[in-house]
Amino acid sequence: MKYKIGICDDDAAQREHLMAIVAAWAKRGRCLTEVKQYSDAKAFLFEYSEEKDFDILLLDIEMPQISGIELAKTVRRDNTAVQIVFITGYYEYFGDGFDVSALHYLVKPVDAGKLLPVLDKAAANLSYRQRSVLVSTQDAEVKLPLEDIIYVEAENVYVVVHTVRTTYRMRSTLSKFAEQLDETFFKVHRSYVAALKYIVKITRGSITMINGDQIPVSRGMYDQVHAALVKYL
Repeated sequence: MKYKIGICDDDAAQREHLMAIVAAWAKRGRCLTEVKQYSDAKAFLFEYSEEKDFDILLLDIEMPQISGIELAKTVRRDNTAVQIVFITGYYEYFGDGFDVSALHYLVKPVDAGKLLPVLDKAAANLSYRQRSVLVSTQDAEVKLPLEDIIYVEAENVYVVVHTVRTTYRMRSTLSKFAEQLDETFFKVHRSYVAALKYIVKITRGSITMINGDQIPVSRGMYDQVHAALVKYL
């Protein structure tokens, strides 16, 4: 896999230092990388508006005009997969990245021994997010990332796959389709399998998903679903 990595820091020496560590990481793992440097958030966002395919971002938090935190919030609006690592000179910023699901924080000066395992973790997360299922519709066969599936619904001899963008309807049983899923999904009802990460509310009678849809919970299944959700979180 080729990783597109962005380094955004107003300190040129820091950018070069991070570039060297990333190059060593790529050589060690024998992976291809495309690394781009930016001196400020504005420069990054100008290019990002045209190319939103970054895999990993190393962001300085304390930058003039637009901070690394604000930059990350902008990126997260349409990119949930990118792995964000914050670089900071101050420990007090550690709580600021919660809303953007930051992978890690590193304190300057960045030590290679600390950044290398973070890059390993980012690569592992990206590999997981690429896991997919094959959805066969009347018109085409679609390779659908697991990351995009909110829930799956049985409908007679079909299943309806509800995703973050659209829905797909294919001829299959729910149990057969569920064989392609992993432990981040849970069968909450005989006719529904839900992605644990997209559950926003659970009661003894229903579950509310991130898209606002409400799906039923089988009688007696609340405790199991709740336990699975707690374990996932």
